[in-house]
Formats: sequence, C-alpha cells, structure tokens
Amino acid sequence: MLDATLKQQLDTYLQKIVTPIEVSVSTDDTAKSKELDALATEIIDLSGNISRGQFTGQRTPSMAIAAAGETPRVSFAGIPMGHEFTSLVLALLQAGGHPSKADPEVLDQVRALTGEFHFETYISLSCQNCPDVVQALNLMATLNPNITHEMIDGALFQDEVDQRQIMAVPSVYLNGEHFGQGRMTLTDIVAKLDTGAAERQAEALNERDPYDVLIVGGGPAGAAAAIYAARKGIRTGLVAEKFGGQVMDTVGIENFISVPYTEGPKLTAGLEQHVKEYGVDLITGQRAAELKRDGQLQLALESGATLSSRSVILAPGARWRELGVPGEAEYRNKGVAYCPHCDGPFYKGKHVAVIGGGNSGIEAAIDLAGIVSHVTVLEFADTLRADDVLQRKARSMSNITIITNAQTTEVVGNGKTVTSLKYTDRASGNSHSVELAGVFVQIGLVPNTEWLKDSDLALTRFGEIEIDARGETSVPGVFAAGDATTVPYKQIVISMGAGATAALSAFDHLIRSDVPAATVEEKVEVAEPA
Repeated sequence: MLDATLKQQLDTYLQKIVTPIEVSVSTDDTAKSKELDALATEIIDLSGNISRGQFTGQRTPSMAIAAAGETPRVSFAGIPMGHEFTSLVLALLQAGGHPSKADPEVLDQVRALTGEFHFETYISLSCQNCPDVVQALNLMATLNPNITHEMIDGALFQDEVDQRQIMAVPSVYLNGEHFGQGRMTLTDIVAKLDTGAAERQAEALNERDPYDVLIVGGGPAGAAAAIYAARKGIRTGLVAEKFGGQVMDTVGIENFISVPYTEGPKLTAGLEQHVKEYGVDLITGQRAAELKRDGQLQLALESGATLSSRSVILAPGARWRELGVPGEAEYRNKGVAYCPHCDGPFYKGKHVAVIGGGNSGIEAAIDLAGIVSHVTVLEFADTLRADDVLQRKARSMSNITIITNAQTTEVVGNGKTVTSLKYTDRASGNSHSVELAGVFVQIGLVPNTEWLKDSDLALTRFGEIEIDARGETSVPGVFAAGDATTVPYKQIVISMGAGATAALSAFDHLIRSDVPAATVEEKVEVAEPA
C-alpha cells in the first residue's frame, strides 16, 4: 500500500507518538476494504505505540483513530491517501499526544465548546482545499469529547453524494444538517460555533498597540511584505480573512524559481511558517472594511475592531471573476464551479463546459478531459489566449471541443442541478444550447478592493490599486502589492517581489517621517537617568 519512501517518512513521524493509540477498521469483502485493511496493518506494524482496536463504522470501508481505550471520535470513510494522507498522519500524531501548533487561544475555545457536535465532511482525494477542513475538524474531535468527525470520500459513497446533491467539496454537515462549503480554517469553524468569539476578538484587537507597518492580505505579496518589514525590526502586523489567498486554490506550481514543482497548500504552509518565525502579529479571520487617516492610518474591520498603524501595505489579492449571467448564482455548487481540481471528480463520465480560453481555462479542460466524458470550451474572443503548448495539447484530445466567439448567456437547471448552458455565437448572432451537467468558470480575476472605493486611494476602472515602481499609492504612507494592483502580470513570484518592494518602501517612508511625539518622550525619559 505504501511505497518505501512514504513508509520511511511515516515511520519518522510516528516516532513523535508519546501515548498509545488504536487504529481500527470497518471492512467487508470489497477490494477497497482490503486496501484499507492493508494500510492499517502497515501503520500498526511501524510503531509499538499503535495497536489494532475494535470499530464498527456507519460506513464501510472506514478507519478510526483514537487514544488507547477510548471510543473513536475521528474516522475516515474511504482510503485517506492523496491530499488526505497528511490528514491521516496528523490524526495519528494528535491521538498519540503530539501537541498541535494551532493558536492556543483557539484550542482553548474548542475545549470549552458545549453540546453535541457530529461532523461529516465529504471530500475528493484530488481536492487541495479539503485537507484544511478535515484536519481542523479532526483536531477539534481530538480535543473535545463532545465532538466527532468523519471524512467521507465522495467517490466511494456516490449514493450519499447523490442523495445530498453534493457537487462541490469540501462539503460539511453538522448533526445531519449542511454546515459549510469550501475552504474553512479552524478559526472559521470555531467562530461559527462559538457565537461570542467575534465580539471578544474585536474587543481584544481594539486594545492592540499601533503598528509601524500593517499589512492587509495573507497571500504571497502580503507574506513577503511581512517578512521584509519584520526583518527591519519594526512592529509588523498582518491581517487577513484567510492566510494563503488564491495560492491555496492552485494545485501544480511549476514556475516558482528554484522549485521545479510544488502545490499551493504546501507553499502556503511554508509562507505561514516563515512569517511566524519573524514574530509578525498574524491576525486571521478578519475582513478589512475601511481605510482612513485619523492622525495615524486606521484600518476598520468588519468585526467592529480598528487597528492603527504608521504605514499600511495593501495586498488583498483577487478572486475568480464570475460570469454574471442568469442561473450562475442559483446553481453555484450545484453544477457551477470554479475549481476543477476540487470538484472535477463529481462529474465523472458527464459532459461539462469550461468558460474561458486562457491558460487557466485550457489547463482546466485538459485536466477534466481525463475524468469527464466530454469538455466544451467556450471562449468569448475569436481566438484562444492560452499558451501554444496548452492549445496543442487540448486540440489533440478527442473529448475536448473548443468554440470561440461564444458569449455565455444563461446557466439552465431543473431547480436542483445544472442541465444545460446557453450561449450566443458572436459572429452570426445565433443562440445555441448545450446539454451538460457542470460549468467551470475560468475567466480571470477581480481585485478585492470594493472596500477601498470610498477611500482617497486612486483605483483604475477595473478596481486595481494604482502604484508606482516603489509600490507607493496616491496616499502617503500607504503602499500596495500583488494581484490587486496595476502590476501587469499576476504571478506568484512577481507578487512576492512586489511585496518585498512595498515593505522596503514603507520602511524608507518611516525612517524619513517624523517620529511620533510619544516615542520621543519615551526615549527622553529613558535617557535622563543616565
């Protein structure tokens, strides 16, 4: 089941188990059950702290993990390999007493939750966002005896997926009712359960001392800015709804210089660890609402908190652009999707469309063609915009049809799922309908700058923040970097460089600015006794 390299890595991790645990499986005579049982046996054989327990799961095949002698609260329905192998390893370590690196305050919140919480998370093994949710809920179940969690591989339990009409992952259910969709962090989940958490956090944030540099956004640009600012020894804060930004939705990264191949979640984890090593005040689960100046720069958050800083670096990033046609919003996650890697497996053997002929669209079509029966690519322009190598690959695949000069006009469904797509041929004016089960939208990005439209910042008609070569904006002391700016190319490596530039420019601004009077008085008071 495990190759030699993977087994060696797992053996190294399992040395960190400090208290005995039990691994149990619920199986039948199917091939998948035999695979899962073989995986459990290999894990048990690797450590003297792991033994086989007794477990009768609601679903078969499934594996449960628990401290020795305890009733299992963490289980995997399916075989936790692919992106979920890390979830399995962490579940083993946490059940064995290895401490979590999550925020201690959040861990205390989890322990204090009262009531009964039975979570189920439907995933696909190709989904790069699913492990974050699975790992967060597994940790919660390990910490609190009132919480249970089961990961469910939708590909193995298709009847349940059809019954619950799940067409996008991760999809989380709590006590049988739909709880959430898409990527969620531990902080996000706890905030939904602990209704007083947001108010308490806002009060705590209002008490924070002013920053020298405050960064808005946790993507590559924001992370680079935080590291470069903190290295200058100045008080640095970073506020973001979620750390990682759009990179978390990127599967294969092959153009990050010196790294032949990596994946979005792995790169994000490395960025977050690097930021934390410099003592940056990392504030997640918060959305920026307004930027204004009242003496110092003031960043108001949607939670009601306000943070002060001598300078600000804006790196809010961008999000997928929507079609804006009838039916799109109604059938989002019911046939309309934006992540082919996450949701593609749910359309196995079906006909889907990809809207967009750029690199993202053609890459999506190529990936989907290996899963679905047919892919129809619709491009608004009269030619594709993707790189030639991608175009050649797509045109060589027999189950990809490419239609240019196609303006999507409506997503049609039966009230539950998508059934067809309507488009107009821009050359002839004729309308057409394509029967299909899913629509993957890949038409570019929209900057996350709506909250800045009433500020003094100069924005382009597309909503991008106007910057110069130093990352300076039209407002003194405010700098910007990344995909939300007028930088011409939206690439990870360019965002990182722009983040570093903005941080160095912010530091240069600070050392050339007047030192606040309070700081001068403090220095005088310290110097006088000498």
